Amino acid sequence: MTLVSAHRCLTRDDIEAAIALGADYVEFDVQRCADGSLVLLHDPADVAPPGTLGYAEALDLLAGRAKLHLDLKVEGGEVPIVAQAVARLGADSLLVTTLADDGVRAVRDWSDAEGHGLLVGLSLGRGLRDIPVLHAIRVRLTELFPAVRYRLSGANLAVAHHTLARLHVRSYARHRGFPLLVWTVDTEDSLRYWLKPGRAWMVTTNRPEVALRLRSPGRMQP
Repeated sequence: MTLVSAHRCLTRDDIEAAIALGADYVEFDVQRCADGSLVLLHDPADVAPPGTLGYAEALDLLAGRAKLHLDLKVEGGEVPIVAQAVARLGADSLLVTTLADDGVRAVRDWSDAEGHGLLVGLSLGRGLRDIPVLHAIRVRLTELFPAVRYRLSGANLAVAHHTLARLHVRSYARHRGFPLLVWTVDTEDSLRYWLKPGRAWMVTTNRPEVALRLRSPGRMQP
C-alpha cells in the first residue's frame, strides 16, 4: 500500500486536519529565521510572520498522534533539528528530506552513529528559475541520473518531483532497492497512477483527502 504524506502543513489547523484525515505522514517545512528560531515556513524570512507556528510547538502537536515527514529548508545545522524531532517523536515516526547533499550526508552519518536508522532522502526537482542556463542543465542532469549524488550523500530514500520520477528516478530507485517518495502529486489522474501497487512507497500531496479516498479498499486496481 502506498503511503500518503499531507503536504505543507504549516499551521496548527493544517496539522490537525491531516491527523484527522488519517494521513500516514504529516509534512512540514522548517526554516531558521535570522534570530535563530526554528519555524514552519516554506519560504525564508528574516522575521517569522505573526501566527507562524514554532518547530517545537509543531512537534508537540504531532507527538504520539502522527508520523512526521520533515522537509528541511535550511543548509547547515541540520543535525540538531533532526535530533530534536527524534527526541520528541522517536526515530520510527520520522523521515527527513532536503535538497542539500551535504545535509543528507550529515544527518545520515549522525543517524548511523546513534543507531537510529533514519530514512533520509535527497530531494530531486529543485526550481531552476534565475539560475544560468548551463548550470541549470547540469543540475537537471544530476537529478535525472542521480547515482553519484546519492552515493556521495548517503541518501537511503529516493525523493523526486513526479515528472522526474516518471522519467528515470523510479527505475533508479527500483534498481537500488530504495523506497521512492514522489512529490507533489495533486491531480486525480496522477494520484491514481502513483497509488497503484509497486509504483511508489509514498506520495506527498496537497489533496490527502483525495489520495486516501482513492487508496481505499476496492478503489485501486493493480
